[in-house]
Amino acid sequence: MKERLQEIKTKTFSFWTNRSKAQKTAMVSTVIVSFFAIIAMVYFLNKTDMAPLYKDLTVQETGQIKEVLDGRGIQSQITNNGTAILVPQQSVDSLKVELAAEGLPKSGSIDYGFFGERSGFGMTDNEFRIMKLDAMQTELANLVKSIEGVKDAQVMLSLPEEGVFVRETTQVASASIVIENDPGYQFDQNNVNALYHLVSKSIPNLSTDNIVIMNQNFEYFDLKNNQNSGSTFNASTQLELKKEIERDIQRQVQQMLGMMMGYNKVVVSVTTDIDFTQEAREENTVTPVDPENMQGIAVSVERITESYTGGEGNTGGVPGTGEADIPAYVAGGGNGSGDYERLEERINNEVNRIRSEIVESPYKVRDLGIQVMVEPPVADDPLSMQENTIDDIRQILSTIVRTTIDKNMLGDDPEQANIDDKIVVSVQQFNGKVEMEETTESAIPTWIYIAAGILLAVILLLLFLLFKRNGKEEEEEEEQVMVTEEETVQIHVPDINNEKESESSARRKQLEKMAKEKPDEFAKLLRSWLSE
Repeated sequence: MKERLQEIKTKTFSFWTNRSKAQKTAMVSTVIVSFFAIIAMVYFLNKTDMAPLYKDLTVQETGQIKEVLDGRGIQSQITNNGTAILVPQQSVDSLKVELAAEGLPKSGSIDYGFFGERSGFGMTDNEFRIMKLDAMQTELANLVKSIEGVKDAQVMLSLPEEGVFVRETTQVASASIVIENDPGYQFDQNNVNALYHLVSKSIPNLSTDNIVIMNQNFEYFDLKNNQNSGSTFNASTQLELKKEIERDIQRQVQQMLGMMMGYNKVVVSVTTDIDFTQEAREENTVTPVDPENMQGIAVSVERITESYTGGEGNTGGVPGTGEADIPAYVAGGGNGSGDYERLEERINNEVNRIRSEIVESPYKVRDLGIQVMVEPPVADDPLSMQENTIDDIRQILSTIVRTTIDKNMLGDDPEQANIDDKIVVSVQQFNGKVEMEETTESAIPTWIYIAAGILLAVILLLLFLLFKRNGKEEEEEEEQVMVTEEETVQIHVPDINNEKESESSARRKQLEKMAKEKPDEFAKLLRSWLSE
C-alpha cells in the first residue's frame, strides 16, 4: 500500500513538473473558477427571496412585529431605518392575515376603539380627558392623511376645559397641523379651503381663524375668504387685516433670507401703519379741447353785419299836440347826412366734460418697518458676517418697503424718501434658539467607495501584468521548443549494448528510450517529422 501511494505521488509530481507554465496557470485558474462557481451555485440555490411585509412603520410597530416573527422562528430583515420589515416572499400573504388577526401592527397612538377596549370604572376624569384628546388627534390625522396629496400628517389640538357653570364664557379651541406633501404635488386654494372647513367641523368650537396648517418645508396654507371685501371695516376686521399684511410680509422676508442665511439664522419682525379711511367722491371736470390756446371746438358760428349811409329829413307836425309832447314845444332838427355800421359775431364752442366717480381703496399702508436679526456664520464671532452681505440684506428690505408703502406717503420723489430709517438689521448670536436633534441616516461612508475603487484598479493592473507575463513566457517557451527540436534531431545516442546491431534496431531502441524518459520531447520530435 505504501509503495502504491509512493507511486501515485511520484506520477503526480512527474506530471506536474512536466507541465509548462501556461498549462499550470490554466489548471490552477480552472480549479479556482470551479470552486467559486460551486459556491455561487450553492448560495443562489439556498438564497431566500425577501419581500416587504409592511412599510412606513414606526419604530415601535417594527419592534412589535419583529418580536412576534422571532418567536415563531421566521426569518426577517429590518430596512429603511427601521420603518420596513422584510420576510420570505412565499410567506407574505399568510403572515399579513395572521398578524392582522392578532391586531398587529399596533400603533402607538390612541383612536376611538381604545375606549371600547378599556372602558371601566377605574378611569379618572383627567385620564379620560387626555385619552380623548389623543384619540381626537389620531382620528383627525387619519382624516387628513386620507386626502389626495397628503403623505403624512401630525395634529396638535388645544381644547378648552368645560366650565362648571353655564354662564361661564365658552373658550375656543385651536389646531396646529403639519402635513407632508407627496413629492411634486401642489395644493390649490380650493383644496386648502376644504381642508380648513374639514378640520373646523371635526372639532367643537374650532373656528377657521384658530387653525394653522403648514407643510414640511415651512410653507403656510392660508384660508382665503371674502370677509375683507366689503366696504365697511370694524375694529376687529381692521386688526385682522393688519395682522395678515404683517404676516405675509414677514413670511416673504423670512423665506427669502432663510434661503440665503439658513432658516435658523434669521428672525424677522414687521410693523405697519395702515390708513383705513375710505372715500367716495364724484368729480365733474370741464377742460378745453385745445389746452394751449384755451379754446374748444366751434359747434355753431353766427356773424351779423349792418351799415347805413344817408341824409336826415325835415321835421313836421303840430307842436305840442301829442300825449307825451311838451306843450308849445316845436320838434325838429338840423339838416345833414350820416353813416352807421354794426358788427355782431356769436360762436358756440364745445369743451371736454368729464364726470368721474372715484372710490378710494379700503386701506393704505402709510408706514412700514422691518426689523431683522441675523446670526453670523460663526455664532460667537460677529466679524464673520461680511459687510457686503449686510448691505445686500438692507437693499432687499428697502425694495420691499418702497414697493409696499403708498406712493402718496413717499412724497414727490420716492427715491429720496428716507427708507433706511424704516429698516433695522442686527447681527448677533441667538441665545434662545432651540437646538433640534438631527436624525442621522445610516449610509455607506465615502472612504469605502474610494477603497473599493483602488482595490478594483489594483486587481485589473495585476491581471494585465499576469496576462502580459504569460504571453511573454509562451513566446519564450515556443522559441525554446524550436531550439530543442533542432538539437534533438542532431543528438546521437551511443549504442548501449556491445553487440553489433543494425542501424534500424539501434534507432528504434533510442526512440523507445526517449519515449519513456522524455515523452514531451519525443512528441515534439514526432510532430517535427510529420510536418517535414
